[in-house]
Amino acid sequence: MEVVRHYLAMGGYAAYVWPAYGIAAAVLIGITWQSLRSVARRERELAEIEALRPRRERRRAGGQT
Repeated sequence: MEVVRHYLAMGGYAAYVWPAYGIAAAVLIGITWQSLRSVARRERELAEIEALRPRRERRRAGGQT
């Protein structure tokens, strides 16, 4: 148990190290959340644009249109 306590104390720098880990984790979580929201928003916008645009017919094999 003493080893764990010594590790968590970080050689006396725990007051600086653990908050830095916490801030870094919060920033990474925030960036991930923001990115996922942005992807969802862009997918909705793309679906709206595609719904407004008429569908093109696919060209048939052999170069016929």
